[in-house]
Amino acid sequence: MKTAGLMSIATILAAPGLAAAQTFDLPQGCEAFVTVQGKDCTVSHMFTCISDPEGHTRRADLDEQMITYVGRVDSEAQWIESFHLASGHTERLESSPADRASLTELLATDRDTWDFVTQSAEIGPTRYTGEDRLTGESVVIDGVTLLRTEYEIVTRDGDGAEVWRGQGREFVHPDWRVFLSGISEYTTPDDSFEIDGSPVEFIFPGEPGFLSVNPKYGCGVVMSSLATD
Repeated sequence: MKTAGLMSIATILAAPGLAAAQTFDLPQGCEAFVTVQGKDCTVSHMFTCISDPEGHTRRADLDEQMITYVGRVDSEAQWIESFHLASGHTERLESSPADRASLTELLATDRDTWDFVTQSAEIGPTRYTGEDRLTGESVVIDGVTLLRTEYEIVTRDGDGAEVWRGQGREFVHPDWRVFLSGISEYTTPDDSFEIDGSPVEFIFPGEPGFLSVNPKYGCGVVMSSLATD
């Protein structure tokens, strides 16, 4: 993992623009290409940095109070590194996954399986297994054409015990080489819940709201629980 990538995360978290709660400040050498307002009271900024390998894309998610997630994917949409602020842990992709995620394969065959492990100093290794499938449908949201996907995922800890599982419908932008959230159902040993993070609005450089730190949709809505007594 390149040190520059970790330095970029630290720089993002310390950005003075967050304190002003108006505009998201990018680290030096980075350029944003879209801001996404989601249904789940989240605003996301996608950007690239000259310190990263070609084809890598970064994303920062914010809710009403703070940055909640900072991550980086490569051109195959593999999770290279992720920082989860609620739990305070960072994950980094292992060097030789058993079955790498491949956006190229998904777009070519309508299906992609994956089996990989992320390493974390805070929580240890986590194994992710599952698949993405194209549904054959496309949708236009705020003028942007996206392909619909379905997915299933299971996570296990270093001892092989299941931590959580999920399934749902997402979106993929084949030119940006990224997935975007949709409706997901998650199940843990203690609970089940649903999140709809579908995009509502895409804002590009020069448009009002680009790099805003203020989410616009779904704020104040309690996350629905799927658990039954």
